Amino acid sequence: MNYQWYPGHMTKAKRMMQEDIKLIDLVIELVDARVPLSSRNPDIDELGKNKARLILLNKADLASDECNALWMAYFKTKGYFTVKVNSRNGSGIKAVEGAIQEACKEKIERDRRRGIKNRPVRAMVVGIPNVGKSTFINTFAGKACAKTGNKPGVTKGKQWIRLNKNTELLDTPGILWPKFEDQTVGLHLAMIGSIRDEILNVDELALELIKFLKEHYQGCLEERYGCSESGDVVSVLGEIAESRAGRLKGNELDYTKAAAILIDDFRIGRLGKITLEFP
Repeated sequence: MNYQWYPGHMTKAKRMMQEDIKLIDLVIELVDARVPLSSRNPDIDELGKNKARLILLNKADLASDECNALWMAYFKTKGYFTVKVNSRNGSGIKAVEGAIQEACKEKIERDRRRGIKNRPVRAMVVGIPNVGKSTFINTFAGKACAKTGNKPGVTKGKQWIRLNKNTELLDTPGILWPKFEDQTVGLHLAMIGSIRDEILNVDELALELIKFLKEHYQGCLEERYGCSESGDVVSVLGEIAESRAGRLKGNELDYTKAAAILIDDFRIGRLGKITLEFP
């Protein structure tokens, strides 16, 4: 199966990002903790190369705790500040403010030496679709946030949210869309739901997931569905269909329904804490 992305958005998004990047001190990049590399935008590093960088491992509750620790160490060696969060329930959000101040310590010191006091850090949040960017912004900002209005030099219509006296957030950041050649990246993004299911072959996606789980997370399918993991991937999906999906007319197994159930269970975390790629 060939995994396609969203064409046509790239140039516009890039242009928007290049304009916005001049105004900010820090790029906060959300990635999905289950696929921290596949869910990174390949253009962010180039566009934000002279800015402070903070990577948030979002949906960390759905990923392996051991792998989360490995990924945090990996990004640290690359020079990024990193925090693992769950934007939906707010876990880890309190640590983000401290990480922002730490990431921008040099800028804050530079301002202080110049006699500039109390100028907040200006941050931009970026992330690919379905990585939880909007949820993070809403959770991080909370109900107390106030829009500070247009500022000099800011393109008309761009609004800043004053989170507190230390941090302002650009609330309409340009979202960049990855353009990938590696189909493994496409497979990972399809599995986490960043590519619309309507354009995917869900049966094939489920078979790929079963193959991965049999190799790296033995026992999780048996525990969830009571199926044997000893057979090939098609027979395993058949057993899941037998136990969860019922049968079609003619007494045939409903593989498509079983595939949808499996993918949904993975995305929600019913199969356990699973990371799809390793540092």
